Amino acid sequence: MNLFAVFNRDGGTFKTTDMSAYCAQATETFKKAGHEIECHVVSGDKVVETMERAASTNGVEGLIAGGGDGTISAAAGIAWKSGIALGVVPAGTMNLFARSLRLPLDIWEVLDALANGVPQNIDIASANGKSFVHQFSAGMHARMVRYRNSMTFGSRLGKMRASTRAAIGVIFNPPEFEVEYNVEGEVGRRRVSAISVSNNEFGPDPLMYADRLDRGELGFYTADPLGPATAAKLVFDILRGRLKENPSVTAMTAPELELHFPRSRHDVKCVIDGELLPMSRDVLLKIHAGELKVLVNQPQSPADGEGQGSGI
Repeated sequence: MNLFAVFNRDGGTFKTTDMSAYCAQATETFKKAGHEIECHVVSGDKVVETMERAASTNGVEGLIAGGGDGTISAAAGIAWKSGIALGVVPAGTMNLFARSLRLPLDIWEVLDALANGVPQNIDIASANGKSFVHQFSAGMHARMVRYRNSMTFGSRLGKMRASTRAAIGVIFNPPEFEVEYNVEGEVGRRRVSAISVSNNEFGPDPLMYADRLDRGELGFYTADPLGPATAAKLVFDILRGRLKENPSVTAMTAPELELHFPRSRHDVKCVIDGELLPMSRDVLLKIHAGELKVLVNQPQSPADGEGQGSGI
């Protein structure tokens, strides 16, 4: 394949990596496997434009993207719209999409896995046309990200500590808001503290990622209004991998759903693949089954086990 690699030097593990040596290793590994590859190391503010330029270059068949979940989510959207294959180098904190793809989480080991991997078509989702590979969420998660973003941290460990502090803050101050939804003709209206819509159902892992990405369905989860005690129980059940058993949680699956937020507030935010964004009062969420081509070393097959669990 003719490949173009873009590595975000400001992303997680890459901050402390000799990127010249890494590019040299990537070039050698892919060429040894019979690929042509061009490697670029860029700053975070240049990542998207560099990937878009790569995807529009004649003859490029695949994009190898390295960075955190935000970089990988952007790369997936670009690869999806361009119809080229995506290879994921997980250099972030959680690396949720790479976990769903069952890729090695070590940035050096994954090079060999991708170079010798095979293309597979998987699902990608969208919220009002903006693609996502992990989840759209509102309520508790959005508040937690807002709290975390107000803190200062300069390392992966620092980010994890900030996330823990932010989660504790949300437990003691969970939000509450109203939402209307239409899920395949099933219409409802309720007050909730959290909404999550995932690209395929979450598995049981406490990190809440899909263990399969080829079922062609969104996971839709809501949590009833919570106080500190019930919010703490929700977090505890997530950590045990038993979120669906939590009495406050309602879970559904569907290929498409609509959300409407009756109350208009200028400061309401949502989170799409870890990025805090303004939220429209009306959100259309869709699964695009089999429309994203990725490089994997362990293809998911119909014989693989069924997923379990869910997340908020």
